Amino acid sequence: MKHRPDPVVTTAQGAVRGLRRGDTLTFLNIPYAAPLHGAGRFAPPLPHEPWDGVRDATVPGPNAPQSQRRLGDVDMTPYFGTGWSRGEDYLTVNVFTPAAGGGDALPVMVFVHGGGFVAGSTRAALYDGSAFARDGVVLVTLNYRLGIAGFLDLPGAPANRGLLDVVAALRWVRENISAFGGDPHHVTLFGQSAGATIVGGVLATPEAAGLVRRAIVQSGSGLGAFTPEQAARVTGAAAGALGVEPHADAFAGLPDERLVEAASGLAGLDLRTGTHRDPLIGLSPFSLVLDTQPAVSVAAGLAADVDLLVGTNAEEGNLYLVPVGAYATSTAADVDEAAARAHPDPVRLVETYRKSRPEAGFAELRSAVMADALFGAGSRALAGAHAAHPRSGTYAYEFAWRSHALDGRLGATHTVELPFVFDLADRPELNGPHALLGPEEAPADLATRVHETWIRFARTGDPGWDPYDTDRRATMRIGAEWTRVDDPRSEERRAWS
Repeated sequence: MKHRPDPVVTTAQGAVRGLRRGDTLTFLNIPYAAPLHGAGRFAPPLPHEPWDGVRDATVPGPNAPQSQRRLGDVDMTPYFGTGWSRGEDYLTVNVFTPAAGGGDALPVMVFVHGGGFVAGSTRAALYDGSAFARDGVVLVTLNYRLGIAGFLDLPGAPANRGLLDVVAALRWVRENISAFGGDPHHVTLFGQSAGATIVGGVLATPEAAGLVRRAIVQSGSGLGAFTPEQAARVTGAAAGALGVEPHADAFAGLPDERLVEAASGLAGLDLRTGTHRDPLIGLSPFSLVLDTQPAVSVAAGLAADVDLLVGTNAEEGNLYLVPVGAYATSTAADVDEAAARAHPDPVRLVETYRKSRPEAGFAELRSAVMADALFGAGSRALAGAHAAHPRSGTYAYEFAWRSHALDGRLGATHTVELPFVFDLADRPELNGPHALLGPEEAPADLATRVHETWIRFARTGDPGWDPYDTDRRATMRIGAEWTRVDDPRSEERRAWS
């Protein structure tokens, strides 16, 4: 058999050589912005200098500075990756595209990873985009700044630098993706968890207008941003821990190792103020920092021309309780404490959940309150805000397939939909008693169908079920069976309105 050479593509900055794997071409570690060092870590992303010759794009590159993440008894390595791979030139993308070129330009999907704004990267096993390329999509994954460099609100530095990175990557896609066979005017931005909240932030960013045609928000929140007052509290704590003034000039002289260490020590800050609750209920000291929540900006008309698919998982909160042994030991006081962190009228909130889930014990109630505080209420707010401007389609889903990991207790938890979206549910590292998907096989066609649904939405703007509107709130419940439900758990939804 005649050997086919590895592919070479010329971008605006220079040529890159990728890998040919069967019917997929893979290009790794392509810069979309300049390396980050010193004061540049707290500046807007800048264009990368052109390079001579052909840049190697066959091996993974560095990622954003971060500490290694553990989550109790469940192995989340496929999600978080293996930690920090060092190097300053980490504002990069990976591109997966079909090997058979020459036809019409293909739809493009750009993915933003999760990780609580402090962890994750394109190196994680879950973000292999080969299945998208196999099915006629150009898939782009990206790294962005995390933690203090990405999201600490510092005088002397632009806010939300990690979000600015994502917008810079979208501009790179607009400029370069046609060279990889993609249509620069047919881009779907999608993300999960923190990445999904960033997607909502992009929709609310006027400077990103026109870069995205469609968006998918998987377990994010349109109400997940910190207020400037809350962000200032985090900044003060970070500056105190590092022994420097709370200004970008002072932080610029500190090495990344100290910034990562300081970020790890900020967990658990009480960010409740006289007027606002902590949208992340103490789980992360970093988020977007905005005067106006993304859902409110979308309600005012931003992103009205972008088709939107938004959803959550049925048992999101389990991931924060089950693996660390806090689920089974939950008490009435734990339920009350979760509600007090999340809601201005915690007594009424708990009463609502007890009435709507009469068979639920304390563990289920605690998990459900946490899930809506973190993801559900903010996702519904974003969907409702977008649906109020019916120039483009709005669609909603709930992912309900239950993982049997940890003796069946993990359930339809946060992140569990990702292997199905990327059509990777058969990967060995995702299956087993302590793996994300558990020891029992998922329904044979579930990954195929979820993956195809995401692609169908990216192609057409229609995932295959009725649109979400502010009356019926049609939602597709995805599991072994797919069922359309109108206004699911309406009492709980109204409690957050």
